[in-house]
Amino acid sequence: MTAPDDAIPAATLVLVRDRVGGPPDLLMVERARDMAFAAGAVVFPGGRVDPGDYSIAGNPALTFPHQFAPNDAAARVTAIRETIEETGVAVGFSADHGRLASLRAQMAAGQDFSTLLARNGWRIDLDALVPFARWRPSFRETRIFDTRFYVARAPSAAPEATVDATENVRLFWASASDVLTAADRGEARIIFPTRRNLERLTCLSSFAEVVTDARTHSTELVIPWIEERDGRSFLCIPEDRGYPITAEPLQSAIRG
Repeated sequence: MTAPDDAIPAATLVLVRDRVGGPPDLLMVERARDMAFAAGAVVFPGGRVDPGDYSIAGNPALTFPHQFAPNDAAARVTAIRETIEETGVAVGFSADHGRLASLRAQMAAGQDFSTLLARNGWRIDLDALVPFARWRPSFRETRIFDTRFYVARAPSAAPEATVDATENVRLFWASASDVLTAADRGEARIIFPTRRNLERLTCLSSFAEVVTDARTHSTELVIPWIEERDGRSFLCIPEDRGYPITAEPLQSAIRG
């Protein structure tokens, strides 16, 4: 399947933090209720791919050597950039965290990411991200995004994540099962792709297992479709991508 011409390229980052004696935590952000897309939803950090992300990905002075295709490489830059903007956590950097906090503040003030990288002599490591999935749903949303999901280990010495208080109103670390439980109780809203990916992540007990699962399954584009089964409409996804639930009644699948 290919994405339609009007799909907006985007990227999101699933940050995984291992816990002793329990499932790993994931970093989640809650979007502001006035956002045009996924308003009020709990999602992974991310956003649309900017033209400057392609420039960074293709500039050997700003990234470590890589052989990723241009769209993949640009999306990796997006995932890293958006996660810094939204949470203050920087993946793929070796710089000290004090300087990274300054980087975030300067980005929030409108300064260009590539200019800031060049000024500080930084290069980002796109290999720090592992492709996990790629989705292009369009149900009940005003914009259609072609989103690449990546996973990465949360930096061990990173400062505490903090919400940007603009596009997002809160953030938190929680296991995939805890986020799903909160949503089922009505304490959080999650959109269809987030739910399916959280369900997949509940089956994995460590970052190492997440990476193994990611490398086992295809990241070919997932485009959900509606299928009639015994007189009921189901929202379906392919059955060979590692997702434990691949069909759900349409009415509940597009809840909230």
